[in-house]
Amino acid sequence: MTLSMYQASVPVFLRTLAALSCILDKAAAHAAQRKIEPSVLLNARLFPDMFAFLRQVQLAADFAKGASARLAGIDVPKFADTESTFDELKTRIAKTVDFLKTLTPAQIDGSENRDITIPIGGQPQSFKGQPYLLHFALPNFFFHATTAYDILRHCGVEVGKRDFIGPLDAG
Repeated sequence: MTLSMYQASVPVFLRTLAALSCILDKAAAHAAQRKIEPSVLLNARLFPDMFAFLRQVQLAADFAKGASARLAGIDVPKFADTESTFDELKTRIAKTVDFLKTLTPAQIDGSENRDITIPIGGQPQSFKGQPYLLHFALPNFFFHATTAYDILRHCGVEVGKRDFIGPLDAG
């Protein structure tokens, strides 16, 4: 059995976004239990030149919806980057999940050779569908999801690998 472009994208994004949403719950509970202002965690970063936790979550959602839409050959939904709470980030993830669930295998399968052009550093960069997914979109999605997780872990939120991976029987 071969792995389709849909199977390599949408279910992977859905699983990690669900885990990220659960991690947000743990972060909110951690802040409440320790009487930490939530904005401290939301604005935490690993290094001054890196994006803060909040932006990492936004970007993980953006890569999931952007990659899936581009592979499906449809417009990428636009979300304003206005979130400032854990609940608002969970809503952004939920909106992303809702969008992903509208996509069908028929829309994405066969997109291996679809031409995809996106701006990177202000310059257009062109890809074929499969290299775009495997060598650009998925690595960027996981980079931002992992960095969000790492920021919380660094701040003392009790999350582990199982939290990042999600339930073993899922997906």
